[in-house]
Amino acid sequence: MTETLATYIALPGTTAEAFEHWHAVLGGKVMILRYGDVPMSEEMPFEPDPQAVAHATLTTPAGIIAGGDAMGPEDYPVRGSAYSLLYTADTVERAREIIDAFVAGGGNVGMPFEKAPWGDWYGQVFDRFGVMWSLNVEAAPQD
Repeated sequence: MTETLATYIALPGTTAEAFEHWHAVLGGKVMILRYGDVPMSEEMPFEPDPQAVAHATLTTPAGIIAGGDAMGPEDYPVRGSAYSLLYTADTVERAREIIDAFVAGGGNVGMPFEKAPWGDWYGQVFDRFGVMWSLNVEAAPQD
């Protein structure tokens, strides 16, 4: 078995909608498993809504995002700048397409996408779920 590392995010009951939206923006393959789709153990520490997302994955050529609906009394804010999902696109045009799709889907630009002081192209967009996406395009090597 090959080791992998994926980003995992718990959303406040919006996981299915978020993963479908991210799939529409980024492409790839989406899988959504709801609690009602799996047998429940009597030892489960909580009783989830059968429609709540137990586990979801979005597999793209760039990587994997996994997640589920948050359970329990804790209410962690989703929108913030302490984290972001960093997406490195092949071209400036592709990065702009992704940003435009997030904005068209109800998001907003957090930092304009432009040439950064370190030479790459970089910008940030918050999607409609409050998740910050950092978009990067590496600078072409100098000849």
